[in-house]
This record gives sequence, C-alpha cells and structure tokens, in this order.
Amino acid sequence: TINDETVELVQPYFEMEDYTLQHGKKVCGNVAGLLSWTKAMVVFYGVNREVLPLKANLAKQEGRLKIANAEKEKAQAELDEKQAELDKVQAKFDAAMKEKMDLENDAETCKRKMQAASALIDGLSGEKVRWTQQSKEFKSQIKRLVGDILLCTGFLSYCGPFNQDFRNLLLKDLWETELRAHKIPFSDDLNLISMLVDQPTISEWNLQGLPGDHLSIQNGIIVTKASRYPLLVDPQTQGKEWIKNKEQDNELQVKSV
Repeated sequence: TINDETVELVQPYFEMEDYTLQHGKKVCGNVAGLLSWTKAMVVFYGVNREVLPLKANLAKQEGRLKIANAEKEKAQAELDEKQAELDKVQAKFDAAMKEKMDLENDAETCKRKMQAASALIDGLSGEKVRWTQQSKEFKSQIKRLVGDILLCTGFLSYCGPFNQDFRNLLLKDLWETELRAHKIPFSDDLNLISMLVDQPTISEWNLQGLPGDHLSIQNGIIVTKASRYPLLVDPQTQGKEWIKNKEQDNELQVKSV
C-alpha cells in the first residue's frame, strides 16, 4: 500500500536531526524499531519501484521464452522427422549411386572386352584363309606321311656312306620312283633336314663346330638319329671337333690311335 504520497509525507521526518536510531533508543526501544522500519520501508519502496517493472518484464519474457521453447521443440521435432526422411532418401540415393557406379564399371569392362573381342575377331578373320589352307595342307600331309617316313628312314639307314650326289640319286631317282610305282603318296618337295631336325638344333650344332652346308647337316642328322654307331671318314677333323664339343658336358672320353 505504500505509494509516492506516503513517501513524500514521511520525508520531512527523515530530515529532522533527532530522527535517528540513536535518539530513538534514548526514548524507547519500540520507537527505535519503528524509526528503523520506516526508513527501511522507504528504501524498499524505492528499490521495489525499479524491481517491479523488471519482474513484470521478466514474467513477460519468461512467457515468451516458454512459447519460443515450445515452438522450438515443435520445430525440432519437425526437423528430426525431416532429417529422418532425408537420411532414408540419402541412403536410397547412395545405394542408387553405388549401383550406378557398379553398372558403369561393368559397362566399361564389358565395353573393353567387346573391343578386345572385336579386335581379336578382326585380327583372326584375316587368318581364316590361311588356317583353311593349312587345314587342307595338314590333311594332305597326313596322307603323304607314310611315304615321307619311308624316305626319311631309308635316308637314315642307307645314305650315310655316300656323297651328296649319290644321296640325291637314291632319293629322287630310285626311291621316289619305287613309291610312285606302288602308289604310295609322298611329298614331292620333301626337305629331309626340316623333317628330321629343327632350326635351333642346327644353330647349336654350328656353334659347336659343325659346318653349315647341307651335306654336313645331313651327316649330323645321321650321327644323332641313326640307331647304329656312326663311322666318320673325316680327313679335315671337322666331325671330330664337333662331336667332342657336342659331348663335352657328357664327359666324352677320346682315345688316340
């Protein structure tokens, strides 16, 4: 119930010299208490006059804060719901992107395989004619194989002692005529050397000292392929040196006569 008028009415009393706690105690203890209480109430009124608007404003702001917090909670709930939906959509998106990348990688791999296959097919298409021709040639070779083997075995068994001319005479004029007479197929252009030995072996023989002419290579074939021990008539000692070099790793023992 204190107001500005009440405070104004008691103000003259506060300005009196004897309106103090000490003078009040001299008169009566109750008077001193009343005096102290009046001053305290005036001070309280002054302070409360500033505090009340602050309290009212505080209550108002607390009301606003409560409403704002409620709206915030509602918005947070909506945000959480939307975030959950976003997480689901994001998961679907990530799965779709992964599937897309896998498909792209598979497509790229398939494309490379198709290109490689196309290149291989294009490359092999040019070989079709050659393979067809070779297939026919293989069939023909199989038919001629009996006569070719007869000529090779005859060469290994009987041509060793003779020179190149007589060997050709035996092969071309005598044996091939005999095969034709008995209708045994054989290769007209039979190469005994390529039939009985490969080129790397010939190169190795040459490195070991065997001359590279046809007669010497034929002699090397007879020495290595014939079932009987060879007898070399070797005035130039080329065959001897070749055999020694060829069998060096096998610990060949040589006796001089």
